[in-house]
Amino acid sequence: MNLNPAPADTPGLRRRFAFFSLFAGLAFIVLTLRLWHLQVLGFEHYRDLSERNRIRYLAIEPPRGAVFDRHGVLLVDNRPAFTISVLRQEVGDRDALFDKLANLTDVTSDYLEQRWRALQHLPRYRPLPLLEDVGREVMERVQEHSVDLPGVLVEAKPLRSYSQGDLGAHLFGYLGEVTEEELRDDNLSGYRAGDVIGKTALERMFETYLRGGEGQKRIEVNVRGREIRQLTTRAPQPGDRLHLTIDASVQQVAEQALGDQAGAVVALDIKNGEILALVSRPSFDPSWFARGISSDQWRTLLDDPRNPMTNRAIRGQYPPGSTFKMVVALAALESGKVSSETSHQCSGSMQLSPSYTYRCWKKEGHGAVDLHKAIRESCDVWFYRVGLEIGIDRIAQVSRRFGLGQSLGFPFGNERSGLIPDVAWKRRRFGTSWYDGETVIASIGQGYVLATPLQLAAMTSALANGGTVWKPQVVQRIENLAGETVWSSTAEPLLQSSWDGESLQAVRSAMRAVVNEAGGTAWRSRLVQLPYAGKTGTAQVVKRKADDEESDPEQVSYRLRDHALFVGYAPADEPQIAVAVVVEHGGHGSSAAAPVAKEIFATYFHLDPDGAETVSEGEWAGD
Repeated sequence: MNLNPAPADTPGLRRRFAFFSLFAGLAFIVLTLRLWHLQVLGFEHYRDLSERNRIRYLAIEPPRGAVFDRHGVLLVDNRPAFTISVLRQEVGDRDALFDKLANLTDVTSDYLEQRWRALQHLPRYRPLPLLEDVGREVMERVQEHSVDLPGVLVEAKPLRSYSQGDLGAHLFGYLGEVTEEELRDDNLSGYRAGDVIGKTALERMFETYLRGGEGQKRIEVNVRGREIRQLTTRAPQPGDRLHLTIDASVQQVAEQALGDQAGAVVALDIKNGEILALVSRPSFDPSWFARGISSDQWRTLLDDPRNPMTNRAIRGQYPPGSTFKMVVALAALESGKVSSETSHQCSGSMQLSPSYTYRCWKKEGHGAVDLHKAIRESCDVWFYRVGLEIGIDRIAQVSRRFGLGQSLGFPFGNERSGLIPDVAWKRRRFGTSWYDGETVIASIGQGYVLATPLQLAAMTSALANGGTVWKPQVVQRIENLAGETVWSSTAEPLLQSSWDGESLQAVRSAMRAVVNEAGGTAWRSRLVQLPYAGKTGTAQVVKRKADDEESDPEQVSYRLRDHALFVGYAPADEPQIAVAVVVEHGGHGSSAAAPVAKEIFATYFHLDPDGAETVSEGEWAGD
């Protein structure tokens, strides 16, 4: 008997065997191809995915370019600051993390939660800065407990530093987070949500130079997201350095001289239009913005009735008052209808008609007045009569030759044009005729006439240099880190006028007398070692009755007090620098504005303003 029969050799069995053999073979081939794809074709891709689980790429912010004055004095720089950030994708229990961080950093969990929510617009791949500019002790405590803080980073970042507080704030401007609108701007390439960008003034205008180039750090992290080692680093490229036309000592003295008063000061180099000082008060602290301004701080600035965010030097429009009288005097002399000897009697007022009487600031009058005395003692009546004789259109024509009533091309933009009225302007604006009474008040810089402090400084500079109005410059040059000049400014004349030599000399001689002759309205602010020329001005804010004008200015409501002005140049005989000062609601230009200019001239020429002064007894002169 056969106990081990051979299996039946049936067709069905052979087919099944062949099918399973084919299936196994195909499966082997597919697996082999897949392994080859993963290990050969997909090697780079999957290596990247693997590295992303353990390799982290961190941006390194570049330090913005430093800012120096014309003599190399450092004005704006950066300082190292610590930021505690978090990678959201690595945070599991957010509440627990915030509780731990709160205990280490002396802030509340609620505050951290608010920061988290407020910054949700940032891309998830970017660390979210929960706490900025923290102290070294806090930074060290967080680092010591890093093992219990998954996703938390301690980063050292450059923070913009304005060492002088609010000094020059309207010049430098401030920083802020880039907006969605700015991200869509084709002229602002390379920015991402959360980046910092210059918002105003120098920080904005020269953003491309100041920004620098971002660096990158490649680090390895463990399974909890903690850094194990640093793999590679690409250093950031610091921004370029700005060298300004500003003289830091003049800027500082001008700001200190204005103090808490609202107003503006502009000082110019008369040879090229370089701005030596540009002051607007009240001001603000730009470091608030560098650290990330709080809603309370922003509200404080917006709610301040004195508008500290407004740059009064280029945006403030004021009646120039008697500082406008040199323009009217030149217009009169150039007309041929008036000479420097033309005399008018001032009895304290001029009656234009039975219904209209226009007073001089000096109630008892100045007596017989010629051009020299009219400017020296600021006689209003002389200018009333001369203005009527030559007419508003001639005054307007000469005014515009001094850059008044038009933009001067200030580098930051937002400059206001002031206003120089004429007959055609009033007809366009109001559809009415021009009246003689309007010429009278325009002749002493009141009525419709408006000018910015920058325009008044440019006007004074043109008087000093013989007729050239320069385009204002605030940056001399820009240097890269290697010290190479990558940009430089060039002097650019905007307007060039040729004046009759005798006419110009008559006006300049009278301006010299304002400061250096007894009876001059700025006599009390003279510098014996440095004769300079100038003109005081007092501009009414609102029309007041005669009784009100004679009352104690301190008893008048602040908002109703006159503005105080002064313009001048120094030295009187060989001018180098021109200055315009406006003190809002300061009263008289002689007592409130001229002393500010004196301080500036003394500083620029390295004099002691107190030691160089000879003070006469008596009251300040008016105007």
